[in-house]
Amino acid sequence: MMKKILVTGANGQLGNEMRALATLYPQFSFEFTDVQEFDISRKESVDAHVGKSKPQFLVNCAAYTAVDKAETDQELAYLLNAGAPQFLAGAARENDCRYIHVSTDYVFDGMSFKPYSEDMDVKPVSVYGMSKALGEKNITEANADSIIIRTAWLYSSFGNNFVKTMIRLGKEKTDLNVVFDQVGSPTYARDLARCILDIISKADNAWKAGIYHYSNEGVCSWYDFTKEIHLQAGISTCRVRPIETSEYPTPARRPHYSVFTKKKIRDTFGVDVPYWKDSLRECIKLLQGSNG
Repeated sequence: MMKKILVTGANGQLGNEMRALATLYPQFSFEFTDVQEFDISRKESVDAHVGKSKPQFLVNCAAYTAVDKAETDQELAYLLNAGAPQFLAGAARENDCRYIHVSTDYVFDGMSFKPYSEDMDVKPVSVYGMSKALGEKNITEANADSIIIRTAWLYSSFGNNFVKTMIRLGKEKTDLNVVFDQVGSPTYARDLARCILDIISKADNAWKAGIYHYSNEGVCSWYDFTKEIHLQAGISTCRVRPIETSEYPTPARRPHYSVFTKKKIRDTFGVDVPYWKDSLRECIKLLQGSNG
């Protein structure tokens, strides 16, 4: 019997990338859902849907991701980032289904000076980060067989994200100020989607529950990222200036350092982790192809 993968948050960046890759995994059937088809914020709804759908794998790509808005919209942020994952993990356990959840670098305070490994203590400094950290804890308690993948600086050819915003602003403006003292690793959502599907493909022999880190290889600041985006997109009329975080205040604190070590996910599942500039090139080609 063909195994089924149920994907929540299918209209977001990662969910859309999983949909785009689905045809490359003909051994699976897919059910892509978003809030219109599947309300993950109510336990009764989750239990009913998972019980009826009977998937072998459940991948939660849904989240409350408005980092600054979360500072005042705390109830909804905690419901979607801590409550819903707990409901999904519990329903997966009850239905003999394997659960994969996507988390974030925001569970750390960003004060490290070396890449974050999975066993380092979480210390979120924003409501968004706190809600995601609680989500991880709730998942582990509800279903110890779950896989949690933390990622960072996600972008895609789908939805709204930093890459698309910088391309638009680069074409509209002659000057642009971008933060240079926040450092991390961009992550092309298609690479993460491929990683998740590869893990599922090997699940019969290599499923190993726990927390894993996945971002593209390499390190840059938001300023460096913007310069590379403009270079690859052929934008030369916009001057990009580096500024400090203090010059661009936001309601939520951002981690200054969001670099992961990916050794655990590579060693456990044998997944590929591409270099960030190579993945950015792939995404920009897609964007330029869709625009022309």
